Amino acid sequence: MTNPTHRVARRRTHRPTSRAALALVMVPVLPVVVLAGCGGGSNPLSTSPTGAPAATSGSAGALTIKVGAADYSESQVLAAIYAGALKAKGINASASSPIGSREVYLKALGDGSINVMPEYTGSLALYYDKTLSVTDPQQVYDALVKLVPPTLTVLNRSAAEDKNSVTVTKETADRLKLTRISDLTSTAGGLTMGAPPEFAVRAQGAPGLKRVYGITFKSYPAMKGQQLVQALKNGQVDAANIFTTDPAIQANNFVVLDDDRKLFVPENVVPLVAKSVATPEVTGALNAVADKLTTEGLRDLLTKVDVEKKDVAAVAAEWLKANGLG
Repeated sequence: MTNPTHRVARRRTHRPTSRAALALVMVPVLPVVVLAGCGGGSNPLSTSPTGAPAATSGSAGALTIKVGAADYSESQVLAAIYAGALKAKGINASASSPIGSREVYLKALGDGSINVMPEYTGSLALYYDKTLSVTDPQQVYDALVKLVPPTLTVLNRSAAEDKNSVTVTKETADRLKLTRISDLTSTAGGLTMGAPPEFAVRAQGAPGLKRVYGITFKSYPAMKGQQLVQALKNGQVDAANIFTTDPAIQANNFVVLDDDRKLFVPENVVPLVAKSVATPEVTGALNAVADKLTTEGLRDLLTKVDVEKKDVAAVAAEWLKANGLG
């Protein structure tokens, strides 16, 4: 948890690994440039089917909320869970089509195209403050609360975490005697590291590896999702930026190298919400989700979607029911 910088994205870029298309889609998938405000047409995510604004205030029954999702499966499952939890409280909520990178969906939150977004504490905090130096999960969360713009708020952080990683095959780990990222100091210059495009420029990507570990890989081929997993598995790259909840790690016996110098900040899942819709009903429903989410639970959700190829909406509904929130 692939993206910080999600993830690097994260998750979110990042976060960053196998990303299935969102099944709980209310509108056709839109090119990123359309959502970003390209001229020549209105943004379908900014209105409901009746043409009303995407979010309206009032009682729970009158409130309409669009939950955003980034372009990877974990974000899409979380968005479906958020939307389902809100609907269970009588709020008219739906999950959007996958939007894209953090830069794009934060703009959508700002213009009201979406109103809620699953986020990750460390990546989002570093987005707003690239000099952030704290590494304790609570300290990172506390910093994030102060960093978000006044029009946004972050609700409770969950125990669930999906972090960036430097991951290698077991064969590579054994051959080069790798257990920690710092073990790459003498060999990284001759190796390639596959990663999402954002990894090349983000603080927890290539610049961070150089700053914290003194490591620069020979090259950073841009790839993500199944393409990245397969490239690592087949030896096309020597290392990969794969998020720690990705089921491909266990399925392929990959080795996640220990981040012994703490480059990758804590990445607890947290709802990022427009203050204009942060009513007690909305806040309560989303905080209840945060209370139930665990890292192991995230991994299980991704296994169902990415490995077992189950429908995102069905997986989200099953989780909500199992946790008394549906």
